[in-house]
Amino acid sequence: MALNLNAITFQSLKTPSIALPKTGFFRSPKFYIASSLRPASRELEIERKPFTPPKEVHVQVTHSLPPQKIEIFKSLEEWAEDNILVLLKSVEKCWQPQDFLPDPCSDDFYDRVKELRERAKEIPDDYFVVLVGDMITEEALPTYQTMLNTLDGVRDETGASATSWARWTRAWTAEENRHGDLLNKYLYLSGRVDMKQIEKTIQYLIGSGMDPRTENNPYLGFIYTSFQERATFISHGNTARLARQHGDFKLAQICGSIASDEKRHETAYTKIVEKLFEIDPNGTVLAFADMMKKKISMPAHLMYDGQDFDLFEHYSAVAQRLGVYSASDYASILEHLVNHWKVADLTGLSSEGQKAQDYLCGLAPRFRKLEERAQSRAKQAPKLSFSWIHDREVQL
Repeated sequence: MALNLNAITFQSLKTPSIALPKTGFFRSPKFYIASSLRPASRELEIERKPFTPPKEVHVQVTHSLPPQKIEIFKSLEEWAEDNILVLLKSVEKCWQPQDFLPDPCSDDFYDRVKELRERAKEIPDDYFVVLVGDMITEEALPTYQTMLNTLDGVRDETGASATSWARWTRAWTAEENRHGDLLNKYLYLSGRVDMKQIEKTIQYLIGSGMDPRTENNPYLGFIYTSFQERATFISHGNTARLARQHGDFKLAQICGSIASDEKRHETAYTKIVEKLFEIDPNGTVLAFADMMKKKISMPAHLMYDGQDFDLFEHYSAVAQRLGVYSASDYASILEHLVNHWKVADLTGLSSEGQKAQDYLCGLAPRFRKLEERAQSRAKQAPKLSFSWIHDREVQL
């Protein structure tokens, strides 16, 4: 799930709030409100408790799904076995990072590394900023497995549970683990980046966690992952395209192979939500609207390198400018999911469900307007140094 890249679209652009009906179906009586803004002064930053996120996070509603809804997922065990686990690949059929990298046991290892570094010299710094950000997002995989195991009814209760849901989570994690490994090794060999700063950023990010606002609710969780997997598919696909343009076809193959995995994972998560729409259309449309009202925050939105408290926003701005992941992509993903899940065709909804349906069907055009604003701002954006590339400057 990686990927990556939303700040330029919906955090820095201050999307206007769009009213939604109260979704009591998904809310427990207990909830809390917390600021999502970063502290106002450097002094407050210094006073933060150790191992806390660089920005304040929303204190979420927890366990918002009623027990009778949790039973739906227990009843879907056999369905998941037949329809979701089959989308995984066996270890023996999966590519491994070493398939794309110089073999350290070969006599020509140093020659192959030299060739890799020569190709990397032709790639501009702004591309490396985005590739590093993508890699860091992938390397925070422990956080994403933790997030999936917060979801009621589908979590791995023991660490080695035999349920279909638990096996999916572990095997999905194992497949995703190759992504960060491969990009990390490539970047290390490239000689273009500051690996220690990157490693610090990874440690900060895993320590900070993530704030997806999914409330231990598998309806919300699987809608979030459906969106995220498509976002990472798009992002890695675009880094592959740009690598080809810069003449590094091996790097293009690396990014393209990762994108292919993300597409397969997207298929699994969207299939789960499709099943939920079949079983519980009203509850699922309310959940979908709820997640979109809160906005999909990218998994690495708490990124920090020890220096830049707005690092994620800055990285996202570069990705937006390069066309790796943009406000337009966000709107396209939303539009794709609305169409794929046939939201406009739902019938028999409650009045709240109908309002959520209308909200979702009219949302993508509103988001597309933000693309115009983002492009206008990008033309006026300043240059900024990134510690990942030895403090060299790139345009945001």
